[in-house]
Amino acid sequence: MLVLVPAVLMICAWTGAESTALLTLLAVCAALVPFFLRFETERPKPREMMPVVVLSAVAAAGRILFAAVPNVKPVTAIVILCGVCFGRQSGFLCGALAAFCSNLFFGQGPWTPWQMYAWGLTGFLAGVLEAAGVFRRFRWAVYGYGVLAALLFGVIMDSWYVVGFVTPLTWQGALAGYAAGAPSTLTHAGATLVFLLLLYAPWRRMLLRIRLKFGIR
Repeated sequence: MLVLVPAVLMICAWTGAESTALLTLLAVCAALVPFFLRFETERPKPREMMPVVVLSAVAAAGRILFAAVPNVKPVTAIVILCGVCFGRQSGFLCGALAAFCSNLFFGQGPWTPWQMYAWGLTGFLAGVLEAAGVFRRFRWAVYGYGVLAALLFGVIMDSWYVVGFVTPLTWQGALAGYAAGAPSTLTHAGATLVFLLLLYAPWRRMLLRIRLKFGIR
């Protein structure tokens, strides 16, 4: 389901399909559904839900707190921490919920599911890399991943804009769309690195201690 989204984007871009914005929006919504359904059907205990809820709320509050500074937000760093400490499913849900809840302040729209997908994917991949031992074997890997995750977020959001709204879709138009979003993406990447340098080590120790103390899966 996660792969479905870029696949639909590429197909729409290649074929020049009509209603591309609607088709890609439906694809990204479909990608979100299984994670929420799986979490619901597992009937998690309250102590297993609280880390996701609290970290999502903190990420959303952090985005609102830094609203005056464009693209300087702690959301990506906090979502990565959730994925590292509580697993890929929790990381995805944290990113998706943070985007949805913060947009209650910033405004909901067709961009909301895309932000939910992009930040959710960030937390999911962080959980996958942690489970594979990448962050434990390579001390600075998480900081590099934070930069790459912020760049990926920007590419996803820019791709949605380019494929969905640049008509007719040409190489020149696509390059112009990506170039317009590059300053925001690079600022986001730099801010994510700074937030990870500040938060990762102390928050990781605290969250792992909470996970151990309360026996959270």
